[in-house]
Amino acid sequence: MPTVYNARDAANYERLMGRWSRRLAPLFIEHAGVTDGEEVLEIGCGTGSLTFALAEAARFARLTAIDQSEIYLAAARARNRDPRINLEQGDGCALRFADASFDRTLSMLVLPSVLPEPEQMVAEMRRVTRPGGVAAAAFWDTPGGTPHQRMFWDTAAALDDSAGSARDNTLSRPVYAPGALERMWAEAGFVEIDQRSLMIRMDFTDFADYWAPFASGEGGLGAYVATLDDARRGRLEHHLRAAYLTGRPDGERSFVAVALSCRGLVPKT
Repeated sequence: MPTVYNARDAANYERLMGRWSRRLAPLFIEHAGVTDGEEVLEIGCGTGSLTFALAEAARFARLTAIDQSEIYLAAARARNRDPRINLEQGDGCALRFADASFDRTLSMLVLPSVLPEPEQMVAEMRRVTRPGGVAAAAFWDTPGGTPHQRMFWDTAAALDDSAGSARDNTLSRPVYAPGALERMWAEAGFVEIDQRSLMIRMDFTDFADYWAPFASGEGGLGAYVATLDDARRGRLEHHLRAAYLTGRPDGERSFVAVALSCRGLVPKT
């Protein structure tokens, strides 16, 4: 599963995304569903935000959670005390599992980073899910629903043409287009398809709390920061600080964050 996500350090990932994933996970579980006795597959488990939320939500029979990053898997394994959970390295576009192996197949905050086409992963989710089972995925609505990321991209693009190209390449991915998720689920053969928006708030204690995860080089935005020399990085930090502060003293800021979530049923016949 070739991906544009830049995985470097589990602790930095926690600050960049894991803390927000834990807020999103209960909303996604409510939409995707999970019931007692099920065998569940999670694609792209990262450091385990959804994994361990699922363990609290239901008495499933078994949860297989896969990720491509051994860095993130090591962090998840260190936290895991649940014998029902198996964490392993795996490719969401070429799953090793037989057809119809799971009652429910889930993925959170992965699909837009899958290359070349996220449709491959959706088709694999459909293949390994049993008739009558459910597959669901959720990810941030980056173009329109994550102002803290748009603030970064738009500020960087105003300062650097290469950032403008990176922003446009990121935000113009077909998976973000209106109706794209429902189309992918329908083309994969799902029925009773339901898409909705899930909203949380991202609360930062100060500008350093906002900036440090990007400065660490983690993720797609961090990968861009890592390409900058000291002068360009300092310029970006200066202008981002102004955008974050908006004329007020440094301190807490809260941003809405919206995820797109889609679920579908595998037909029984």
